[in-house]
Amino acid sequence: MKNEMHLQFSALSQNESFARVTVASFIAQLDPTMDELTEIKTVVSEAVTNAIIHGYENNSEGIVYISVTMDDSTVHLMIRDEGMGIEDIEEARQPLFTTKPELERSGMGFTIMENFMDHCVIESNELKGTTIRLTKHLTKSKALCN
Repeated sequence: MKNEMHLQFSALSQNESFARVTVASFIAQLDPTMDELTEIKTVVSEAVTNAIIHGYENNSEGIVYISVTMDDSTVHLMIRDEGMGIEDIEEARQPLFTTKPELERSGMGFTIMENFMDHCVIESNELKGTTIRLTKHLTKSKALCN
């Protein structure tokens, strides 16, 4: 069965936890394992934080958009901003690369997304924004109680 949700919110750092919990609550109906749920929550946190800090440069007038589509045991996430965009996606994907070293950013956001998800596509246009499309195939967890 296909199910979907769409969410948009102001680019405020305090909304990152809201996004993470909302997505987790929505996908909980698929009964993901704790590891899968943690990985998806982490990926949402990374993508939303990137949109706020890098895309909008902490301009709270920006809007972050999230769509989640579930089809059987597959979760498709789309996190989008209409901010600054990424000049060089391949450079940004490199572990430890950051454009904000003064903020003590680790530069591991895209690396984490790519390692926790089964599929990751990053599309970006300078001054128009960035869209991240992520897919995760969930294992069916087995009930431990009878």
